[in-house]
Amino acid sequence: MALLEILEFPDPRLRTVAKPVDTVDDSIRELIDNMFETMYAAPGIGLAATQVNVHRRIVVMDLSEDQNEPRVFINPEVTVLGEDEAPYDEGCLSVPGFYESVDRPTQIRVEALDRDGQPFTLEPDGLLAVCIQHELDHLNGKLFVDYLSQMKRQRIRKKLEKLHRAQA
Repeated sequence: MALLEILEFPDPRLRTVAKPVDTVDDSIRELIDNMFETMYAAPGIGLAATQVNVHRRIVVMDLSEDQNEPRVFINPEVTVLGEDEAPYDEGCLSVPGFYESVDRPTQIRVEALDRDGQPFTLEPDGLLAVCIQHELDHLNGKLFVDYLSQMKRQRIRKKLEKLHRAQA
């Protein structure tokens, strides 16, 4: 397995809309394994392929404390089931060091393929529902900072650009 580079805001490649996976094969499973290794090392609880500059509709996630509940979503599709929204403090491996409150639907259904290409449906709530929506946004070229005011987004952009210049 290999650690992959995580793109950071404001990298324009994060705005690329991911394409569906046609066939779940060994190369896709290898990518999934590398994404898990990268996510765990970061450390994070979710990672979309877009964040590692692979523009395919793949998300990995593990909300457990001891990293023993890996979840894979290939070609995920989310349906909002109700009008209720709730705020949740979100962070992102592509926007390191920043956490902001984002309102998201509380009731959703997700349909996807697992790592073996088998379809499944889930109706998550709480943190899992938030994470799925957050990662699906990545696949659609959207970041959680897009939900913030322009002033907050610009402040975050400037701080990260300054950090990137200092590291270069």
